[in-house]
Amino acid sequence: MTQTLSEENYLKAIYHIGKQGLKVSATAIAEELANNPASVVDMLKRLTDKKLIQYDKRKGAALTGSGHKIALSIIRKHRLWEVFLHDKLGYTWDEVHDIAEQLEHIRDYNLPDRLEKFLGFPEYDPHGDPIPKSNGNLPVSRSKPLSEMGAGRKVKITSVSDSSPDFLRYLNKQGIGLNHTITIREIQVFDKSVLVELKGKKEVYLSAEAAKKIFVE
Repeated sequence: MTQTLSEENYLKAIYHIGKQGLKVSATAIAEELANNPASVVDMLKRLTDKKLIQYDKRKGAALTGSGHKIALSIIRKHRLWEVFLHDKLGYTWDEVHDIAEQLEHIRDYNLPDRLEKFLGFPEYDPHGDPIPKSNGNLPVSRSKPLSEMGAGRKVKITSVSDSSPDFLRYLNKQGIGLNHTITIREIQVFDKSVLVELKGKKEVYLSAEAAKKIFVE
């Protein structure tokens, strides 16, 4: 059964919210997709009828096996397109997300595998997110948020959990990018902001919120 573009976006949103360990409530989905809560409930009922999710008002929504498979296939296409846009067309990491949001809905069964082969079977997208394989498997990551690391540690940035242009441009302005090695110099007791040393001995303060979105190992 074919899904509409809107249904695919809902499945992807449910996957992302649930992966963060949060309750996948109608309110959380409405915030994620910037939709009206009433229309969200209607869509959840439709997805339940299609057996793509299980929904309980108190417990929230959860993907069924079929729903999970579809969500991963959409994410797979999205992240492969991000790699293509970044590596082959020269888009910056703060530009690729919105374009990939449009490309991920192209319906061609063979396209993702051909794109993956063309790109050399990448494991991660330009934001460091793992790219699902055709069988649904994901590369194992041992990264942790920068906010959970102690002072004095030297770490490598492996991914960011926020791919919004504003956040990525903020990191660009600070001189921070994927695979950069940084040293944690100080963690402020008052607001948990983090002082890090970058290449060239440049030091910058990162807010506690930013530190939670930067993953390192």
